[in-house]
Amino acid sequence: MGISVWQILIIAVIVILLFGRGKISDLMGDVAKGIKSFKKGMAEDDTVASDPEAAKTIDHQAADTVAAEKAEDKTKAS
Repeated sequence: MGISVWQILIIAVIVILLFGRGKISDLMGDVAKGIKSFKKGMAEDDTVASDPEAAKTIDHQAADTVAAEKAEDKTKAS
């Protein structure tokens, strides 16, 4: 009742005939590119998470700039 070697070979031949060797290799290349992109994205997330101080200074500078602009507007209006 189990699958024999001959049945696996027949299924493999049918798959190769349907998809062709070129399409299968292209598909595997696309999968590999996707995995590499995923790993790169995860590495970028780790670097951002490990350096939270940089994000705070950017937000802090933006808030200071907005506050300084409001103070200048009030001074000009007076």
